[in-house]
Amino acid sequence: MPRIAVAAICAGLGVAVLGCSDDSGSSAASTTSASTTSADAATDMSSFGKLPTPPAPAGTVDCSYPSAGSPAKPVQPPETSGVATTGTKTLAMDTNQGPIGLTLNPAEAPCTVNSFVSLSTQGYYNDTPCHRLSTTGLKILQCGDPTGTGTGGPGYGYDNEYPSTSFQPGDQAAQQPVIYPRGTIAMANTGQPGSNGSQFFLVYDDSPLPPQYTVFGTISPEGIATIEKIAAAGDDGSMSAGGGKPNTPVQIKTVA
Repeated sequence: MPRIAVAAICAGLGVAVLGCSDDSGSSAASTTSASTTSADAATDMSSFGKLPTPPAPAGTVDCSYPSAGSPAKPVQPPETSGVATTGTKTLAMDTNQGPIGLTLNPAEAPCTVNSFVSLSTQGYYNDTPCHRLSTTGLKILQCGDPTGTGTGGPGYGYDNEYPSTSFQPGDQAAQQPVIYPRGTIAMANTGQPGSNGSQFFLVYDDSPLPPQYTVFGTISPEGIATIEKIAAAGDDGSMSAGGGKPNTPVQIKTVA
């Protein structure tokens, strides 16, 4: 199945970040060209817009999770009917580098939260690595692939939610980078419709991306501190699209 990964070029930064592979499973890191700029650390984030206003809760919704290849780890698709859009869900992600608290917001992305909670409840994320760190351009830690290769998913896919759904089809503003704020949790995808799966990324500092990556929650201050510690050690630079494996290996023990 296609790699579930962030695919974006941060306009004005000169950084191509987190590409995807083709259906053959070839690594995007070896096929996507990228460049970095020494001015990146001084990038004026005020030149980028903000995420649109999140949607209001809407009672319940129905979701769809079509089959999309073989799961990287045995798991069942989530329930699809009567998915709540109210309240919040708090999960504790315990890693070998420290705790990362997650607060999920169903109002923003009910089908995404529904999937993430389902995968967590089934133990899908337990004993899995965070396979990618980016400290230039994007400031993120990417996790959620049990294979650790960036190509694995849960065997199903689904469509983007907020902020993508805040734009009308064909609106060019939907392709312009905006700031994904420090502390954001968002889904990775291949850039193709229906390619959300299990991979997600944790934003530890403001990062510009087109609003094509579903935002579904926030990271606790304690969790940001854990990720900053990981980021301080850097990455191995193995991915030509930017970043690489964390120099400090990160293993998710449990998400519950």
